[in-house]
Amino acid sequence: MFIVDQKIDGKNVKLMYVETWDGLYTAVGLRIPNGNGPFPLVLFSYGNGGEGMPWIIKAFENKAYTINKFVEAGFACAWIRYRTEVELGYNNGGPLIRDKRQGSDLFNRSPLEYEDEISVVEQLKSLPIIDSNRVGLVGMSHGGEMALKIISEYHGLKAVVASEPAAHEFLCLNPDKTTFINEETQLRNIEKMEMYELEKVLERIDLPRAKDRINKIRTPIFIMGRNNDHLQGIFKAVYDLLNSSGKDSEWNTYNHDLHGFLFPEKNSKGKYQVDEIQTEAISDTLYYMSKHMKI
Repeated sequence: MFIVDQKIDGKNVKLMYVETWDGLYTAVGLRIPNGNGPFPLVLFSYGNGGEGMPWIIKAFENKAYTINKFVEAGFACAWIRYRTEVELGYNNGGPLIRDKRQGSDLFNRSPLEYEDEISVVEQLKSLPIIDSNRVGLVGMSHGGEMALKIISEYHGLKAVVASEPAAHEFLCLNPDKTTFINEETQLRNIEKMEMYELEKVLERIDLPRAKDRINKIRTPIFIMGRNNDHLQGIFKAVYDLLNSSGKDSEWNTYNHDLHGFLFPEKNSKGKYQVDEIQTEAISDTLYYMSKHMKI
C-alpha cells in the first residue's frame, strides 16, 4: 500500500494505491476525521470503473459534499476506484477460483471490479486508524450493483446503501428491444433501456438465479430509488426481492432530476449546489450508516 498526503479543496486527503487480489494496484482517496480513532469507515463508489487516481482527485475537488458531511459526523471516508466493468463478466465468468502454482497465485479468470472493492475493504481494514468491525459501503448506479454483488458473497461489511442500483446483471435481466448491439464492438448498448415498471422487470429476470444471489445476503442494505428514472423498475425489483426474502432491507425513492443526486457537484462558480431532496437523501444515508455503525 502506497500513501501520499495531499490537500485537495482545503481538505487533507490520503491518496493511496491499494493492492488487489492479482497484485495490481487501484486508486483510493481516504479522509480521516479529527480525533484519535480508530474510526468507522464508509467507502463510496460511483459508476463504472477505470480512470484511476485522476478520477479520485477530481471527485475530491468537485464531488465531495457528501463525504465531507460524513467526515464531519465522525466517519473516515474513501472514494474508491476499481478496474473497468466487463460486459456480463459476472454472469459468464462464474465464481473466481484461487489456487497456487509454483508458489504464486493462479486464478481461473481475472478478478472483476467488485472483487477489487473487496480487496480495498480488506486492505483499509488493516489500517490502525480504522475500526475493522465498522465498515460500510455506499454505491451509486453501477456502484450500487457492485454493492449487491459484494454482499452476496462477502460478509465483512456492517451496512450498505445502494443508490439507483443498475442491477440488471445481478438480476439476470433479459432486456427488451430498447437495447441493441453495437455493430463495431458486438457489445450491448443499454443506455436507453426502459425498465420503469416493476412488473416488467420481474417478468424479464431469471428469478431462481436472482433469488439465489439475494438469499446469500446477510448485510443490512438500504435501496434508494429515483422517481421517473428509466431503471426505476430495476431499483424496485431489487428491494422487492430483498424484502420478500426476509432480508434486513429498507427502501425510499426520491423525486429528483439528476442521476447521481446523492453526490452533489460544484457549479461553474465553484460552489456546491444542494437542494432539499439531496439534503434529505444525504441525511437518510448518514442516519442509516450511523444507526448500523452505532455512532
